[in-house]
Amino acid sequence: MTSPRERAAEFCRRYGLRAPVLEAPMAGACPPALAVAVAEAGGMGANGVVLDPPRRIAEWVAAYRAGTDGPLQLNIWIPDPPVDEPERVAAAEEFLSRFGRPGPPAPPGPVFAEQCAAMLEARPTVVSSIMGLFGPDYVRALHERGIAWFACATTLDDALAAQEAGADAVVAQGMEAGGHRGTFDPAAAEATTVGLFALLPRFADALRVPVVAAGGIADGRGVAAALALGASAVQVGTALLRTPEAAVAPAWAAALDGLAPEDTVATRAYSGRLGRAAPTPYVRAWAAPDAPPTAPYPDQRRLVGRWRAGEPAGLDPVNFWSGQSAALATSEAAGEIVARMWREAQALLA
Repeated sequence: MTSPRERAAEFCRRYGLRAPVLEAPMAGACPPALAVAVAEAGGMGANGVVLDPPRRIAEWVAAYRAGTDGPLQLNIWIPDPPVDEPERVAAAEEFLSRFGRPGPPAPPGPVFAEQCAAMLEARPTVVSSIMGLFGPDYVRALHERGIAWFACATTLDDALAAQEAGADAVVAQGMEAGGHRGTFDPAAAEATTVGLFALLPRFADALRVPVVAAGGIADGRGVAAALALGASAVQVGTALLRTPEAAVAPAWAAALDGLAPEDTVATRAYSGRLGRAAPTPYVRAWAAPDAPPTAPYPDQRRLVGRWRAGEPAGLDPVNFWSGQSAALATSEAAGEIVARMWREAQALLA
């Protein structure tokens, strides 16, 4: 049985890291400057491209590579099967009317197959998936180009399926994580809220591939604990959201400042998929007794986008995602946070 430090060192050698700290690929909150800062500190930069057409993927990667030659992860959602529930969509639309007036419908989103092709063209270190698994042809195409596949999982069954499908590592996402939950079945998300430190030993004992820990990690103590429980690396998101490089909306950054773990909320209010967020009035409204169920994904996301593009009143200007570690997030430079995390973790593991 390898030691935590040996396991982390092997992962770092494999992926060109000096610190086993990966930036979480947060769609809409991963500007190139943040990813560059993480990579220059020895970690792995990242971007979530679920909303990006191929041109934007290429432009983001070019900006990243202009700032660093460090390793890079690009992440995408596996599309949900189509859901046709017009009555549910209509009820959500009516409820949203209390938050102002909508703008015109947005044009169709990017095409998944074209996004996947753009990621192959970009040749990052890692392409990662969430909400499901890539098909065998795409996994083969990744590996033929020397690109690793990391698969996000929230249950052991999903993790084993990812390993069987050819994943090079599994990202174990605990319920503490901010943003969307990576459950394969959208309807099962509320029933699979397992904490990271229960998930990690279960994954580490059953999987042959390395495990990356995600959810609630924001300082060296969290890194050391995750490695001690079997992870080879960690992935952090909320810990970086208040940094100057992230440059998130000031109201979002302020909502994270001192936010207690128990005050974060698991909600479908932004997209129709379950995610953890700060308890804004908008998010709380969707949990009120008179609120209907949200529209399914991606209808809810499209509806929220329409209202933001119109004349919103009381609607959050962006998604105020937050993990349970928000109170540990600081406004220091991102590179300093990553370097300190690994320095503190090494001291604890010595």
